[in-house]
Amino acid sequence: MQPFSLKANAIGFVVATFLSWRGIKKKGLTRSGAATAFCVGFLLVCTGLRGFNLLVFYLLGTKATKFRKEIKQKMDGTVVLSGTIARGPSQVLACSLLAVILSLVHGIYCGEEKPIDFGEFSVASKLTCGVVAHHATCLADTLASELGILATSPPVLIIQPWRGVPPGTNGGVTLLGCFWSGFGGLLMGLFTIAFDFISGISPLHVVPMLAFSTCCGLLGSLLDSLLGATIQQSLYDPDSKLAYQSNDDVKSATKVVSGSNILTNEQVNLVSVAATTFLGGWVLGPFFFP
Repeated sequence: MQPFSLKANAIGFVVATFLSWRGIKKKGLTRSGAATAFCVGFLLVCTGLRGFNLLVFYLLGTKATKFRKEIKQKMDGTVVLSGTIARGPSQVLACSLLAVILSLVHGIYCGEEKPIDFGEFSVASKLTCGVVAHHATCLADTLASELGILATSPPVLIIQPWRGVPPGTNGGVTLLGCFWSGFGGLLMGLFTIAFDFISGISPLHVVPMLAFSTCCGLLGSLLDSLLGATIQQSLYDPDSKLAYQSNDDVKSATKVVSGSNILTNEQVNLVSVAATTFLGGWVLGPFFFP
């Protein structure tokens, strides 16, 4: 499918409309978040079918976010205070902005989507691997955060693995969370292969793609946890037994569990996604697809 063609634009419009409409209907997005999702969805799908990975991330991420919400509200004070789990523009862009930029560059300078071949299509392959790494990181981190918090064993701080921390603490990791990180990356690789097959792109690198996306998912979640444990502050209210992200979230007495109040959750997500996107496109890509 040619980027920005009438067909691509029509499909992009339908997908973007569905994203924003469903986000509002299911209360997964605020109105401003839905407007942002419309723009992001339209631009990504206009560049090729790999843009549908955004739809995959959104649908699976929303399901994971709402899964056992009543249990999460007993551990995550931020959700309790906000009264909603709907995502706003900053959360939408943190999980899509770089993918949009790379996809637009690919569509404008490289044309239609191509097989990953660093010998014949070096620039296109770097951009493609970067976008896949981006989506793999976003889905992996979302599944790890939203499903890992439900682990029966208490999380440990990633920079001090001998120290247990309350569920919902930034930088807290569990075996269940690590599993969902890898599985999220694997899923993104599977869907990328499927969309390439539909596009008529020969799936020459099925196993490398699955290994690459899984690795990116794990790496991205690891970076996110490291940043969360160090430069994102986590608070805990022993009375309500709820975890919070910053002093702005709560007025009652809390204690600092870990990290410094330097970056917000969205900023941490953006940094970890950006790092994994670069490593995926320019370092890991050539390694997994020689």
